[in-house]
Amino acid sequence: MTRAEAARRIADLREQIHHHDSLYYVEARPEVSDAEYDTLVRELGRLEAEFPDLVTPDSPTQRVSGQPVEAFRPVEHRVPMLSLDNTATPADLREFAARLARALPGATFTFVCEPKIDGLGVALLYERGRFVRGATRGDGRVGEEITQNLRTIRSIPLTLRSPLAQAPQLEVRGEVFMPRADFEQLNRALEEAGEGTFANPRNAAAGAVRQKDPAVTARRPLDIFLYHVSEARELGFTTYWETLEALRVAGFKTNPRTERCATIDAVIDYCGRLEAERDGLGYDADGAVIKVDSLEQQWRLGSTTHHPRWAIAFKFAARQATTGVQAIEVNVGKTGALTPVAKLTPVPLAGVVISNVSLHNEDEIRKKDVRVGDTVLIERAGDVIPYVVQVVLAKRPPGSQPFVFPDRCPACGHSTARLPGEAYWRCLNTACPAQLKERLRHFGSRRAMDIEHLGEAVIDQLVDKKRVKDFADIYTLTVDEVAGLERFAEKSAENLVAAIQGSKTRGLARLLNALGIRMVGERVAELLANQFGSMERLEQASLDELSEIRGIGPQIAQSVRRFFDDETNRDVIRRLAEVGVEMTQPGFMAEGPRSLDGKTFVLTGTLPSLTRDAARELIERLGGRVTSSVTKKTDYVVVGESPGSKAADARRLGVTILDESAFRALVGKE
Repeated sequence: MTRAEAARRIADLREQIHHHDSLYYVEARPEVSDAEYDTLVRELGRLEAEFPDLVTPDSPTQRVSGQPVEAFRPVEHRVPMLSLDNTATPADLREFAARLARALPGATFTFVCEPKIDGLGVALLYERGRFVRGATRGDGRVGEEITQNLRTIRSIPLTLRSPLAQAPQLEVRGEVFMPRADFEQLNRALEEAGEGTFANPRNAAAGAVRQKDPAVTARRPLDIFLYHVSEARELGFTTYWETLEALRVAGFKTNPRTERCATIDAVIDYCGRLEAERDGLGYDADGAVIKVDSLEQQWRLGSTTHHPRWAIAFKFAARQATTGVQAIEVNVGKTGALTPVAKLTPVPLAGVVISNVSLHNEDEIRKKDVRVGDTVLIERAGDVIPYVVQVVLAKRPPGSQPFVFPDRCPACGHSTARLPGEAYWRCLNTACPAQLKERLRHFGSRRAMDIEHLGEAVIDQLVDKKRVKDFADIYTLTVDEVAGLERFAEKSAENLVAAIQGSKTRGLARLLNALGIRMVGERVAELLANQFGSMERLEQASLDELSEIRGIGPQIAQSVRRFFDDETNRDVIRRLAEVGVEMTQPGFMAEGPRSLDGKTFVLTGTLPSLTRDAARELIERLGGRVTSSVTKKTDYVVVGESPGSKAADARRLGVTILDESAFRALVGKE
């Protein structure tokens, strides 16, 4: 066979295999036997082996390909993946419809309803009909690239059919899940192999999608329903229902239980029917999602920073169970907060065995009067987080005593106190080993200093052996010391020490987040780093200077000031500097004008040479702020490629539009 003949046959085989994949995995109506299908795949594999230059990423043979990754690359979503507002009663659904009517007087609304899958949200990017990137939802703005893992899911097409295949770039979103029957079969196989099992299908799906080796993901029975096309209005669609039909035509799997409803009464009827049939769906669903059908109305209704105003989730009634309280233990968190936890007689609830439930704080225990020996009614909020609904007083044993909150830390024996205005008791010992373990876990976490291999077992040993007493101590660890820990060989010890040393250059924002300052998370840490630029300047900042920063209120300012006023904290920071941890924010302009003070920006589209995070940092460093939606108060909209509806909003409202060149000129970065 000549190369030209092979190319034609390979193209024909790929087309046939893609066709049969769609029929089998998406439409559940196969046309050929497994043996016939396998024959096509084997022929394709043989030809590609003979002509390796004809292998393409979208070939069916490349479903499981690529080397294991060390870490997942961050991906900024083209449009934020927002959460959903939710409700649990028909009355609330009617209020949702009333809100829509108040927002768009005189408008008539049609709705689309679909099951709310309890899985893992993902975004898939296609270029000219070819799958090029897949990412997790992450924090809604930035996720993690898991392209190779998603390629292994057979119901995700590697190439699209028209008309969506013609789009230069197309982002679609969906929910990866594991069918219940497959989940049960997987757990049985794991149990027989002596391996740990999964608590529920969602955990199994999430764990499979985030495997570092795609070959492991390929062995997990994952599926997906697609439900969203980003910037659908720009592609010429007028309704959400049209986009679902276009997804089906393109080869995506959409949920067959999706229905179009002409009235809110029809929506309420749909939710009731779906809840009654939830156990027969074949997958875990914790509610229904209701969306306004008209894309024009969606655009006019807009979104908050948290959720779209044109959609809502109807949550099914939580599953409940009764069980006994065997003990009440108190855990110590990284800020010293004492959290009571009820140890329960294990009980199955909504597919998970519950043995622990948080009692939150002293007030909550007193309010519900939970005691050791009690029988309690528990439920899972949204089928996820278990909590105590109430005590079954009729079953309370005689002689039971109210729980008394400890006045000594259960981890170190130091005194505890409940500060005025706070709900939590706290251990006052900053050297408390329980606090230190939690602080170290946070310090090394991915969104903080990102120290791979610094896991719970390692931290427990280092703290218990008193080798690590604060953050700075981990930077003095040697390979020999780590190799002496349980379950460590020389190579793994070298990897951990290298990861620790590599974390020194994370920058000020990451370090501030890692330090565990109360009320200072990732976003506040960025604001502080961009405002002051160095740890030294931040340490010297007055309470008034801190309070004046946009996005930082008086409580956060007081917490930051209180942290730096503590001599122990200042000593740890000094030692971190001595071992070489960077104390400055990369690219910070220590002097010079803050030319964007008071200016509001919106970023949209893909800039040629700047990521959105880089553009955001530039703006905030110069005193400006970035928001997610265009209003009359917006000063500038920075537009890149494929900008979507925000550029149109800017033109309609008369807001100044900048391309990257104009933006660089504005910020002095020509």
